[in-house]
Amino acid sequence: MCYRTKLNSKIKEIEKTFSAGFIDPESYSPQEEINGFNFSPTPVITDENPGEIDLFHWGLIPFWAKDDSIRKMTLNAKIETVEEKPAFRNSVNNRCLIIADGYYEWQWLDSKGKSKQKHLLEVQDQEIFAFAGIYSSWRNPNTDQLINSYSILTTEANELMSKIHNNKKRMPVVLNKPDREKWISGAQISQFSFPYEVQLKASKI
Repeated sequence: MCYRTKLNSKIKEIEKTFSAGFIDPESYSPQEEINGFNFSPTPVITDENPGEIDLFHWGLIPFWAKDDSIRKMTLNAKIETVEEKPAFRNSVNNRCLIIADGYYEWQWLDSKGKSKQKHLLEVQDQEIFAFAGIYSSWRNPNTDQLINSYSILTTEANELMSKIHNNKKRMPVVLNKPDREKWISGAQISQFSFPYEVQLKASKI
């Protein structure tokens, strides 16, 4: 799965990479490590506004939710079942690019995971990249606040990630450059499941 990411790049570098501009650049804060369970807003590009970079909250809240408690279970969405699960099936055609320049995973060094080795995963040919994501807009029934949120799609681990994420053997769907447009244009989701992959590099932390 993927619960910790990194986006420490400067605004100009991000905008150049995606040929898009931040709607509210002052709201962007570079972070060495983003904890998904903080449900914080991070930069995304949606299918509706591909020329704009907005901030959406990590942890998808479906439009029908009574409260936001579901988001702790929707940080990730399995690509194999995303079209069937109630939390996600209404959002599968709401595509977004979730911007990052790295993510973290822990390798179990024993059978129970009492000893772990942290790794930083980066893309070999992309200093800044995008996860495949889906998003939802939810209005809080108590405050009337509109919250835009997303989930990162995950797939079966490739050879490298099977060794690192050796307890679950999953990995996020990281998009190849030419496929960013393909993803947000609504290409069939199954095209992005393993063996679809990019070349990753891992560093021990």
